[in-house]
Parts: sequence; C-alpha cells; structure tokens
Amino acid sequence: MGNHPHQSTRDGHDAKTPMAAPQAFDFRKHGHAMVEWIADYLDGIERHPVQSTVEPGWVRSQLPAAPPTEGESWDAVMADVDRIVLPGVTHWQSPNFFAYFPANSSGPSILGEFLSAGLGVQGMLWSTSPACTELETHVMDWLAGMLGLPAHFLSSSTGGGVIQDTASSATLCALIAARERATGFAGARDGLQSHGPRLVAYASTQAHSSIEKDIRIAGLGAANLRMVPVRADRSMDPAALRAMMAADAAAGHRPFFCVAAVGSTSTHAVDPVPEIAEACAAHGAWLHVDAAHLGIASLCPEFRAINAGMEQADSYCVNPHKWMLVNFDCDAFWVRDRAALVQALSVLPEYLRNAATDTGKVIDYRDWQVPLGRRFRALKLWFVIRHFGVSGLQSLVRRHVALAARLRDRLAADPRFELVDPTPWSLVCFRLRGDDAHNEALMARVNATGRAFLSHTKVDGRFVLRVSVGAPGVEERHIDALGDLLCA
Repeated sequence: MGNHPHQSTRDGHDAKTPMAAPQAFDFRKHGHAMVEWIADYLDGIERHPVQSTVEPGWVRSQLPAAPPTEGESWDAVMADVDRIVLPGVTHWQSPNFFAYFPANSSGPSILGEFLSAGLGVQGMLWSTSPACTELETHVMDWLAGMLGLPAHFLSSSTGGGVIQDTASSATLCALIAARERATGFAGARDGLQSHGPRLVAYASTQAHSSIEKDIRIAGLGAANLRMVPVRADRSMDPAALRAMMAADAAAGHRPFFCVAAVGSTSTHAVDPVPEIAEACAAHGAWLHVDAAHLGIASLCPEFRAINAGMEQADSYCVNPHKWMLVNFDCDAFWVRDRAALVQALSVLPEYLRNAATDTGKVIDYRDWQVPLGRRFRALKLWFVIRHFGVSGLQSLVRRHVALAARLRDRLAADPRFELVDPTPWSLVCFRLRGDDAHNEALMARVNATGRAFLSHTKVDGRFVLRVSVGAPGVEERHIDALGDLLCA
C-alpha cells in the first residue's frame, strides 16, 4: 500500500513536504576543467615520485570522520584531490614505472571510459543496449584477427569473445565451464559432491596466483590443484604433466582443466602449449591459455611463435589494459564453444525475459561472466584501435621490446650482474652476483630515489629484480637513467 497522506515516508520526511533538489552541478564547466586537470597531470607526471611515499593510514588521517551534511563546492573537492589523493597515488602511467606489468592508458581510452560513464549503459542484455553488445562482439572479432588467433574464437564460429574485467575472472569463467562440461552440466544443478570422480586441475609452479583463488571460488578446493614442475626455462614440464594426469586418472580422479601460461608473471616463461594440449586431449581436459600480458606481443607477426598450439585451446585470455593503451579494466576472453560457457553460467529469471533473447538470435553477455551487470567497456577498446590503428599498436610493442633489449644488453655487459632466464620481450629479470641482501638493498635504493620503481620475484629461492618496460611515454632516456641508477 502507498503512504497515508499524513504518514511519514520511510526516509523520515513527511510525505507532504517537498524535498530539496540536489545541489546543482555545472557538468559542462567542471567536465572541461577535469579534462584539463588530467591533461596537465599526464604532461607533468615525471614531476612526481613514481611510488607514493605516504605512510600507512596517512590518507585516512586527512579525511573527516563523518561525511558532510551539506554539499560542498566542487573547488573544495578538487583541492582535496590535489592535497590528499595525489600524494597517495603510485603513478602507473609514469615512464619511470617498471615494477609490474603495466596498466598503460591513452587519451582515446580515457575518453572512451568517459563516454561510457556518460551514457550510463548497463549492458547485461542485448535488449538493454544493442550497441553495447554488438560493438563488443565486433571489436573482439577484430582483436582476435589482430592477434592471429584461431578462427574458432570468432563469433562467426561456435566460439566467440567477451570483455571481462581481468584475467582472473576470465580463468574463473573458463574453470566453471570446464567443471560443468566434466560433470555433464549436473554440478551446478545438484552440487559437486554428488557427481562422479574427484575433479583435478593443473597449472605450473610459475602460474599466476589467481588460479588457486579461482579453484577455491569454484568450490573445488586448492587440494585439487596440481602444481606441475617446470623445466630449466621455467616453462611447464609436459612430461611431468602427463605423468600427474595419468596418476590421477589411475586413482579414479578426473583431470578436467589445465592452465598454460604464455608469459608467466615472474619471468615471462612460455609453456609448451602444443605438448600440453596433447596431454589434455588424452583425458578430455579443458585447456585454458593465460596470456594476460605477453599475448599482446602477437600483434606483431614476428612474435607469433607464442601462439603455437593455440588451435587446440578451449579458451584464451589477454589483457589490452596491460600493453595496448587501453586503461584498466579490460580483459579479452575467448572460448571455442560458447554453448558450454553459457550453459554453465546462464540463469534466466522472469524479470529478464524479453523478445530479443527469446529469439535466440542475440548474445546476452550476462551469460558469459559471473556478475549480471556490465559496463560499456568496448568503447575504449574501439576508440584505441581506431585511433592508433594496427600499425600504431605494433609500433608500441616493438618500441618497448627494443627498450628492454637496450637495458638487457647494458646489464649483460656489466660483470656485477647476471641475467635470469632472459626472454626477448619487454621484461628484464636480473640480479647482482652475490647474496639476496645486496639485491634487496639495490632495489630499495633505486625505489627510494623516486626516479624509478622496480619490483622483484623469487627464482630458485633467489631474490631477482624485475624491470617491466611498458609505460606509454617511456623513451631511451628513461631506460638509460634507470641503467645509471642500477650501475652506480
């Protein structure tokens, strides 16, 4: 029932009393100013220390304990962005950011995100915004061709592509689809405990930590993830994989899922996908290829050897938000058989039924992901591809690879350093000859300057420094300055 004329509404206001309108906002004025602020920030980004120097809790200490009762001026808000937010930002777009695989961005991508927010589309169904769905399908087909991926990942085949937020989510979706395929799609209906042999998944000891997290989320438990040993180059040992799968099958278990890394996080190791695919085929296991960062290198034909064996993959993912000038978040995820993915993830309540879905002629991307809602991410990917073109994006990759080689050559010529598992792409792994303490001290010294930011990993238990070249504006002078810091 509605409120009685003299009743108060549930938020405490009298139903007869008109509520004050929200404070007016001059979007045109402040929107223009925000574009200028971002442009000035990017132009002057090298003025900032790359890594934030604030102490834990500092940002919160600058904020009031309670929110404002009355609205504040926009100038006051932006003043606090400068005073509070900026000091707590680590500057991922800085040309001196080398710590992790990049989250690089560009003007066209930022404007694509801006337009997406302005349109306010919630693209869960084709019917909720046809352009959101169809543009995504189209640019994912474009990108598959740009990367030289097999035809079975195209929307014109039995497969297709979808934009996820991150590679972690892409792997989770692949895992759930594999789980359902392995249980005859009964697991989601009746629960995993009531069906057949124990399901076992496989990844190398160098695989991304998100795989274990996904196994947990999918209800399989980390005990059912086998960590496969690696060869001398840190790639998965296919002989060990075959032996582990055979042992599990002999014990009455079901090898159902395997992740092959094309460019491991620690050292850019590339797993032997063709041999892994053979092992998976012998047991009917789903093969997912995680190429989150390095896969973008296959924009360049000379680097497409990393695509070997991809024709046998059931799913594949790569992150344009890492190395293709598309701002975070944007993971490109393809499947060979979209029916398996949709059947695993689709739940259709009455309130989402509509004529277009009932025809079966449209894609509803809500069925290709874990959440129901989805943003119009395709806009920023479309803007970037159209503005830079394939050749412009290829040039970006080649430039970063050449800059990494420049640093790699300099370190190789210095007898104090050793290269660790060197690869020909954009990641340089190295260490000072000697104990870990010296290497930790070197990284701390470089990072403390504020003129560069490095990260580390462990290889064979040894502390190893990583330089990931991928910032949009990085040039030879930045690489040379980093070399000077390292070799001082």
